[in-house]
Amino acid sequence: MSAAKTILVVDDEARLVSLVETYLTQSGFRVVTAANGREALTVAQHDTPDLIILDIMMPEMDGYEFMRTYRATSDTPIILLTARVDSDEKVTGLESGADDYISKPFRPRELMARVKAVLRRSGKREPAVKIMRAADVTLDRDSHTVQVADRFIDLTPSEFELLAALMSKPGKVFSRLDLLDIIQGVRYKGYERAIDLHIKNLRAKIERSHPSRQYIETVYGVGYRFTRQ
Repeated sequence: MSAAKTILVVDDEARLVSLVETYLTQSGFRVVTAANGREALTVAQHDTPDLIILDIMMPEMDGYEFMRTYRATSDTPIILLTARVDSDEKVTGLESGADDYISKPFRPRELMARVKAVLRRSGKREPAVKIMRAADVTLDRDSHTVQVADRFIDLTPSEFELLAALMSKPGKVFSRLDLLDIIQGVRYKGYERAIDLHIKNLRAKIERSHPSRQYIETVYGVGYRFTRQ
C-alpha cells in the first residue's frame, strides 16, 4: 500500500485550516499546517509536502513572498486560496508560479477536485518518451529539467506538462481545452485565462535568452502550437 500524500495547508485562519484538514484527512491525505509563509518554509523543509494549499493574505510572510522564496528550490505544486472576487489576485498568483487557485468560500467537493487534479497532473505516469527535443529546447522527464540552448530553466509542474505536450507534436495546434485536459485541470469559470497565463509564463522563461525568437506560437481563435523550426 502506497504512503499517503502529504499536503501542507497554510492560512492564518485557524478555523479554516481545521476545516480543510478535516476534508483532506477524510480523503486519506496526511496533513501538516502553518499559520504564515515563514512558518510554512520551515514545515515544508521538514515534511516535504506533495502539494501546498496556500492563502495569500497572511502576517509575517504572505503567499506571494512565500512562493518567491519557495520556488527557488522546489517545484511542488501550489493551490492558492483567495478571498477576492475579482480576478486580479488570481492572475498575480498564477503569474507568480501557482498551479491553480480556489476562491473563498469554497465547497468541499470543489476543493477535493482541485487537489486531486493537481496531484494527478504532477504525479501521473510517465510516457515512453523520456527526452524530447524541438528547436533548441530539450526536455528530460527523468531529471525533470528543461534546457534552452545551454541554459537550464525552472518550470512549475503545470508549465512543464504544457511544454511537454506542445513539444510532443511541433506544429500541431492544441486548443485551450486540449491543454487543460492534458494537465488534467478542473474546468471552471475563467479556466481559459488560466491556460493563457501559464503559456505567458512559459514563454517568458524559455524565450528569455532569445527575446526575438518565438517557440510557442498563438493561433488566434484556436489555441497554441510549438514552432516547427
